[in-house]
Amino acid sequence: MKKIILIINLIFIGLALFGQSLPNPNPTRFQSEIDNFIYWDSKNSFPDNAILFAGSSSIRMWKTQSGFPEREVINRGFGGAHISDMLHYFDQVVAKYRPSLIVFYCGDNDVDFGKTAEQTFNDFKEFFGRIEKLDSKPDLIYLPAKPSPARWDKYPEMKRLNEMVNALADQKKNLTYVDVAQPMLLPSGKPKPTIFLSDSLHLNDNGYQIWEQKLIPFLGTK
Repeated sequence: MKKIILIINLIFIGLALFGQSLPNPNPTRFQSEIDNFIYWDSKNSFPDNAILFAGSSSIRMWKTQSGFPEREVINRGFGGAHISDMLHYFDQVVAKYRPSLIVFYCGDNDVDFGKTAEQTFNDFKEFFGRIEKLDSKPDLIYLPAKPSPARWDKYPEMKRLNEMVNALADQKKNLTYVDVAQPMLLPSGKPKPTIFLSDSLHLNDNGYQIWEQKLIPFLGTK
């Protein structure tokens, strides 16, 4: 077993050294969660031109309905998602809702998995390209990969990803970068420990309040 683990680690290191993309994890690991979304949608209606919150667990755990009570919102986050997973399930968790605006948080897990900022950014560009082709012509708000104590060693790479998306947003009218990461830092530059759950990775209510305060001005009127 130790030999197998060593071989796998060497493969990952070799891929990183030669700048090659890591293989994506199998997206079907989320099929049961996607099926739950489909089942819920079959039993309930969803509002037209809503704000769609999409992405990984930081979206899934966000009480978006109570955080934005004056707006029609749909939450389609699923924990552990990579942007490659969002691409695989794009029709089921994004396109079908015909949103007027999409709030997107994903990429944190990609970098933690070992993907480079470049590989993750390329996936994001493909995701954004699909957004641009939607009939509802939604704008996209990108929330940057967050500085968490649990993944602080990976944050330099996450920050590079954030900078790439921010630069793209400067060129695209329908892409907005909302910096929710900077307010999460202490004057020392380290993450505020009081805004995270006990896992030092996911946000508590205080953390989400920071995100909501930064985000509300970009959501428009009701």
